[in-house]
Amino acid sequence: MTVNIEVRLADYNNQQDGQHLVKLLNDYAQDPMGGGESLKEFTQQNLAKTLATVPHAFTVLAFVDGEPAGLVNCFEGFSTFKCRPLINIHDISVSKPFRGLGLSLKMMALVEQEAKKRNACKLTLEVLEGNKIAQAAYEKFGFTGYELDPEMGKAMFWEK
Repeated sequence: MTVNIEVRLADYNNQQDGQHLVKLLNDYAQDPMGGGESLKEFTQQNLAKTLATVPHAFTVLAFVDGEPAGLVNCFEGFSTFKCRPLINIHDISVSKPFRGLGLSLKMMALVEQEAKKRNACKLTLEVLEGNKIAQAAYEKFGFTGYELDPEMGKAMFWEK
């Protein structure tokens, strides 16, 4: 059986794209890798229209046979060392029924294409230590742990 896969940039001002974005992100949020809890109602009601006001945000959506199947939310940052933009992959998720179809790699290829259009010097992302499946996909796409000097070790992601 052949499946039809479409990967494209979301239009935050398109109501249907906004609904797909919220559904896919909420599915991810409910997964243990996304925290295990639904998005707050405020987030569900306001995410797409708020993202539309963020000048350097973009989302890649994946569809399988017309069904929303995956997303990647990205934000442009800036590398002071390179004096160029960088793209941070903030969320990446493939819904359970569509895993194993290579959607994450297809979506990341579009992210990379968009990064090149923006003259970005690199792509960045965070991944949980225990998420070995995601790590394998990221490594397959060419990501590695970030370090400037091996003696100082790899970068750590912290929050407050």
